[in-house]
Amino acid sequence: MRKTHASGTIATLALLLAAATLFFRPEPAWADKAPEFQLQAVNSTEMIQSRNYQGKVMLVNFWATWCPPCRKEIPSLIELQKQYTGQGFTVIGISVDQAGVEVVKKFADKLAINYPVVMGTTEVARGFGSIAGIPASFLVDRKGNIAKSYAGYVTHEQLQKDIDAVIGL
Repeated sequence: MRKTHASGTIATLALLLAAATLFFRPEPAWADKAPEFQLQAVNSTEMIQSRNYQGKVMLVNFWATWCPPCRKEIPSLIELQKQYTGQGFTVIGISVDQAGVEVVKKFADKLAINYPVVMGTTEVARGFGSIAGIPASFLVDRKGNIAKSYAGYVTHEQLQKDIDAVIGL
């Protein structure tokens, strides 16, 4: 009788452990400092270089055209770009689309995205840390430090509050 109880307990613990790994993932290992990058803009032949934004606050957003939460964030990012442009702030959208630059360009044009959109690379994504999914965003302060990181969709109010804090409003 004891064997049955013990094996039932072990089976239950194994099941609980398996369920926990599905629902409770460890926090991503974000970088402390934003990596330098040079990436191809989707709307021009220009290369967007992170060093051109030194001394500015950036919201770097990893996204894809096929990602519903990413698409939901874009109107907020457009609004934030309008609101904070004169205060040394920019959004940079880094697309992880595998379909290519033309798909991303068409999508960005359709939504009238007003901030730089570039095609991402594995190296740049790794430079920000272990990105487990998209959207993933990083609020970078004027010194190039990652002040805040976000895994998944973030509300406009939360982004606005955090940007205000980093800009010093």
